[in-house]
Amino acid sequence: MASPRLVFIFIILAYVFGISVSSDFTNCKKLVLPLGVTGPESATFIGHLVNGLFTPVTDGRIMRWKGHTVGFVDFAYTSPKRTKKLCDNTTNLDLGPICGRPIALSFNPYTGLLYIADAYRGLLVVGLSGGLANQLVGGLKFAGGLDVDLLTGDVYFSDASLTFNLINTTQIGFKPDSTGRLLRYNPRTGHVSVLLSGVSGGGGPAVSSDGTFVLVPEFLGKRILKYWLVGPKANTAEVLLNVVGNPNQIKRAGKLGEFWVAVSVGYVPLMPLIKPQGVRFNSNGVVLQTISFAREFFNRSISLVQEQDGKLYVGSRSTNFIGVYCKTSV
Repeated sequence: MASPRLVFIFIILAYVFGISVSSDFTNCKKLVLPLGVTGPESATFIGHLVNGLFTPVTDGRIMRWKGHTVGFVDFAYTSPKRTKKLCDNTTNLDLGPICGRPIALSFNPYTGLLYIADAYRGLLVVGLSGGLANQLVGGLKFAGGLDVDLLTGDVYFSDASLTFNLINTTQIGFKPDSTGRLLRYNPRTGHVSVLLSGVSGGGGPAVSSDGTFVLVPEFLGKRILKYWLVGPKANTAEVLLNVVGNPNQIKRAGKLGEFWVAVSVGYVPLMPLIKPQGVRFNSNGVVLQTISFAREFFNRSISLVQEQDGKLYVGSRSTNFIGVYCKTSV
């Protein structure tokens, strides 16, 4: 009989090498952050050039990719208290209220405004010149994701909890709850509406291309909700998809009516091995494709799977790079 150690080694090898990324995608490169910088949880693109990629990082900055020769450079930040001396390269969560912790981004190409969800500072916005972002909505416990409706300009964003913040999630004895919310910000009036309450954990919502509904991930509830904006079901929600694992940010896919969601299987509650996956599904809740990212993100959670110009960009709170996956077939 094989020893427990040999069995464990076999499981690890099978996990890493026995699961292909996909017959359709393969890892083609990494966009690496500057030395000491981590946590590219999200990304957004301005235009169709990779140099238009922006990502938030752990130390409170929003960085812009300028190509492999230059790499990432500073673009914006969210906290007026932030100093480069204190905050640059920090991974200390206790400094989050001072340095800021932007988690998710969404760009409105018609106004040239970049919207930011910051775990401590709430909803903010900054122009293409960068610098200090302007706070639009404060007083939130744990802003965790957002998306701009490109038809109306409204911003849909999540508040993961009414009782705990990002620092609390790493403390001994932490117990999550189901007090999360989906909110909508109207940039023309400045009005904020609460659309959904009692959401189990935060994540990044996604508005459908036709503006008829918003998809809301329940990170702890392991499911995706569909909140109707128009029609006979307007202002009501239903379960669209139950997920094996913890769904994080949802992004519109390349084809109309399809979406990608970043899923970490075995993250909460914690299992011996975390399996990072991207799941593509349609507006009817039918899963179309599941991709494993175990080789590049071994035993790590992921928060972003975003399709752009035929490539997938994968982000994680615990890495110093964004993984890029290219199509291998048409």
